[in-house]
Amino acid sequence: MEYKFEIFKQEAQPVLSIRKRTSVDKLSDEIGKAYGVIMEYMNEVGEQPLEAPFVAYYNLDMSDLDVEMGFPVSKPIAGRGDINQSKIPASRCVSYLYKGPYNGMEPVYNAMTQWIAEQGYTPTGIAYEYYFNSPNEVPESELLTKIVFPLK
Repeated sequence: MEYKFEIFKQEAQPVLSIRKRTSVDKLSDEIGKAYGVIMEYMNEVGEQPLEAPFVAYYNLDMSDLDVEMGFPVSKPIAGRGDINQSKIPASRCVSYLYKGPYNGMEPVYNAMTQWIAEQGYTPTGIAYEYYFNSPNEVPESELLTKIVFPLK
């Protein structure tokens, strides 16, 4: 399959997030819990997400994932409990808008990694996924996920 990757400049983006270690088989439950807790807090403080929710993957060890789950917000907002005030750092990035089931993304990751190397770029080691819809809203074949690799 041929992929069209896009290079763009990511401005620093404030977020509210929860960072956690988990296994891939528990990931969807952890994401759901984190998004629920953060949305409840945002409602309490009268804020709304600025963009689609995300998960940042700091490693790809499927039995011990280091992930940050959250929402971009319009301004820095103090965290509470497990919820952190954080930010997605400014950087040059490569992205791809993937349509389909989550378990079908591995070929995209492989192609992106290869393309990045072929172009002479170096990834930071973090991968972001932005979720524009969810399996609760649409069939798996209609899921839209933006995959982003920040570059050094």
